[in-house]
Amino acid sequence: MARRRQIYEGKAKILYEGPEPGTLIQYFKDDATAFNAQKRGTINGKGVLNNRISEHVFTLLGQIGVPTHFIRRLNMREQLIRQVEIVPIEVVVRNVAAGSLSKRLGIEEGTQLPRTLIEYCYKDDALGDPLVAEEHIACFNWCSQEELHDIQDMAIRINDFMSGMFAAVGIRLIDFKLEFGRLWDGDYSRIILADEISPDGCRLWDMVSGEKLDKDRFRRDLGGEVEAYQEVARRLGLLPEGGENAVLDLESHRKKKG
Repeated sequence: MARRRQIYEGKAKILYEGPEPGTLIQYFKDDATAFNAQKRGTINGKGVLNNRISEHVFTLLGQIGVPTHFIRRLNMREQLIRQVEIVPIEVVVRNVAAGSLSKRLGIEEGTQLPRTLIEYCYKDDALGDPLVAEEHIACFNWCSQEELHDIQDMAIRINDFMSGMFAAVGIRLIDFKLEFGRLWDGDYSRIILADEISPDGCRLWDMVSGEKLDKDRFRRDLGGEVEAYQEVARRLGLLPEGGENAVLDLESHRKKKG
């Protein structure tokens, strides 16, 4: 497919004009960032793996009735998506204490939460995507109360499905972030799932070893980022068993770190 006009470039993806009105082409980059882009690097092949993983998860979510922007994968790095008006809220779903939650509240990382916790961050890189409450969302009209209810319902449903999906392949879903958008039809809009779901935006731990199979390997200089992303794809059946493209040898990276 011929390259089209660029619409937007983010930290991990580029959006191009789609072949038909109301569509976009989403291109997955190998760029890696952490701490609101204060740390930058490259994970070779990350874009290819995230494209496949996100396609797989969005397809399965669509099959259980979760509306998404995903239409189809075009090639190794691109997928065709519906154009939406992004709600300026990142929705963080937490099952286990980790990351910023552990730091903010002094809860030991790995502690199972008594219930699923949903947090909201205002999408603004310059402000560091600050944590906000439902009252902020209502006060500044970032989305309506009805839209927020739809977002909450979908977030819980997505969490229930993904927790089971990953548990079936020996992975513990610690937390993840979601983005939603408004799909317009004339004067009417509905909320649908947007962006991506991949190891970039999920914390995924091996159920037996506790190995991190996500972007925390990049954030914390653990090494083995490519192998971790490949392992997630392999367990989901997106890479063949064995061979150079299916590797989980993170022990060597621990030894290198001493």
